[in-house]
Amino acid sequence: MTFQGLVVTGASRGLGAALARRFAAPGVRMLLVARSEAPLREVAAGCGSRGAAVSVAALDVADAAALAAALAAFESGGPVDLAIANAGIASGTAPDGSPESAGDAARVVAVNLLGAMHLVGPLLPGMRARGAGSVALVASLAGLRGLPDCPAYSASKAGMIAWGEALRAAESRRGIRVTVACPGFFESAMGDRFHGWKPLRLTTEQAAARVEAAIRAGRGRLAFPGPLAWLARLGAALPPGIGDRAVRGMRFRVRSE
Repeated sequence: MTFQGLVVTGASRGLGAALARRFAAPGVRMLLVARSEAPLREVAAGCGSRGAAVSVAALDVADAAALAAALAAFESGGPVDLAIANAGIASGTAPDGSPESAGDAARVVAVNLLGAMHLVGPLLPGMRARGAGSVALVASLAGLRGLPDCPAYSASKAGMIAWGEALRAAESRRGIRVTVACPGFFESAMGDRFHGWKPLRLTTEQAAARVEAAIRAGRGRLAFPGPLAWLARLGAALPPGIGDRAVRGMRFRVRSE
């Protein structure tokens, strides 16, 4: 499946930047969104060198009004047929062992979950009117079974999964495809802030290749790598006491951004 108009959030680095580069091609219009303007423009330049016409919006996806305005301006030049909600932050148990604060937890949910809604919501009317469009939500295996040292991150990704599943069920009859991607560990600046055991860690490009393939194929679900996805699902299905003991082996300390 090919796309002519797309938006990627969290596009200044990591998986978002890799996905932007993979979808960049002649004849493609792109809006790249992230908070940090300088690295965002570097990614845009790389996408432009591949033939794409690239616009950037340096803003916080938690700011619904600012994102809606940027989307409206971009849509005035043509329809959006792919929206990739990738922007994300994390907090958790600090290096000194103190738990995440209520303020940090709220901020994680505002960016990861509400930010995805702020992206997709304004674009749905156009997709519905055209009877076509694709949405990709980058969640996490942590959303399948919450991890004790990153509760807000786990909650935000679980919310993305549930919202994405509901959105797909509601919108597929209108021709809108929704892909919910749940990656495990892969190389990224955010991942480097997590200090702990990271089994089966992939490179950023390996993760991006899997997500890209799922989006182009219109897959509803993607969870990888397979062994970790299986263990996450098993952990969620176990009785709470047993499941809790199992995930206590996945302990992290999360360095501040």
